[in-house]
Amino acid sequence: MRHWKSIFGAIILAVSPVTGFADDASVLLQVDVQLTADTKATTAEFSLADLQAMPVISFETATIWTEGVQKFTGVSLAELNRQLGITEGILELQAVNDYVVEFPVSGAVDGGPIIAFKRNDALMSRREKGPLWIVFPYDSTPDYQTEEIFSKSVWQLVRIIVKPEAE
Repeated sequence: MRHWKSIFGAIILAVSPVTGFADDASVLLQVDVQLTADTKATTAEFSLADLQAMPVISFETATIWTEGVQKFTGVSLAELNRQLGITEGILELQAVNDYVVEFPVSGAVDGGPIIAFKRNDALMSRREKGPLWIVFPYDSTPDYQTEEIFSKSVWQLVRIIVKPEAE
């Protein structure tokens, strides 16, 4: 279930100190959408259960941060955009450590990046680059094997801000 708040809503990232995993009801991802300066931003918050309730996909790929081929499971970034009615703009991807990178909405295509919450069929802790990690199917095309794409592979993702494209 999505919970809508004002842009001033708090980010909540509840992680169990014992396991390092978020529980199903904790908010893992906040998405703020403001495509024009004239409109008020809306905020959607997603728990693990919310993400798991969406169409989920898996793929196998090698990464530069892990050894061997890994299986990643999550929600397509394209699907998240569809769920929120986002068709244009820039996605500002933010990690828990304040790492920020921009990614065009047009790059969030079916068969492209996912918001992974599982690696090798297990939930990811912060120590394992989770609980959410933007992962591309790197092995599917050389286009996903560039420094630019690697820089957009945000782990410990906590927030996405949808902004208008610069003119």
